[in-house]
Amino acid sequence: MRSDRGKNLLLYHFLVFIFGFASILGALISVTALPLVIYRMVIASMGLAVFFILFHPTYFRLHRSMWGKVILGGIIIGTHWVTFFYAIKVAGVSLALSMMATGALITALLDPVFSKRKLLGYEVFFGGLTAVGIGIIYQAEFEHLIGISVALFSAFLSALFTMLNGHMVKSARPITLSFYELVIGSLIGIGVAYFTDQLTAEAFALQGWDWLWLLLLGLVGTSFAFNLSIRVMKHLSSFTIMMVINLEPIYGILLALAIWNEKAFMST
Repeated sequence: MRSDRGKNLLLYHFLVFIFGFASILGALISVTALPLVIYRMVIASMGLAVFFILFHPTYFRLHRSMWGKVILGGIIIGTHWVTFFYAIKVAGVSLALSMMATGALITALLDPVFSKRKLLGYEVFFGGLTAVGIGIIYQAEFEHLIGISVALFSAFLSALFTMLNGHMVKSARPITLSFYELVIGSLIGIGVAYFTDQLTAEAFALQGWDWLWLLLLGLVGTSFAFNLSIRVMKHLSSFTIMMVINLEPIYGILLALAIWNEKAFMST
């Protein structure tokens, strides 16, 4: 049992590295946050649909009792990615990723409600330490207040999504949940783009290497990583997952420093 938990922890560390790389891809792509997320979810959905059709047509099946939760999950993940990539666009990769670390404290406080269990002091303590550390690092970053606020809201959505899927994965295939959440997230994103007048050729116009980055983001950073992350939720607690996600800023910031020497987004 411990061996299985260790394997899943190691797998999730690998996935978190991919998520950090996805943040870099998001910064490289020229379109704004909403078109970027729509591209990401549509490409990921199509990739999974092709996989289902070719190899596992039965994976399209989802019990009717799950639809309400899956729709909610699609709305949450779509909104999370829009707010996350918006924070990256306005405040940089380093700051946006760092704010995501507050998700551990959010999970420590909310997961007992979802799981109907007692509040665990050590979870609140370690989650709180992370939040305090982030606060100390960015206490003077007032010029990025909007980016910080949006990233914190995105962290809340990420924690909520993790807890919701942690329960759903006990009753449905992770890959099926991934597919329908991505489809619903795509539809939500397209709807928002339509009503905010962003569903235009100009907003979705791609430049240079954008298509390559989008394919990597959609197929590797989403179809592959998103599906496996939900599968791991079956074996690890929501708090453990959010604590591992705290390493995403480290992976992402190291990549950002390697690519851009992104010191402008960190206090000195």
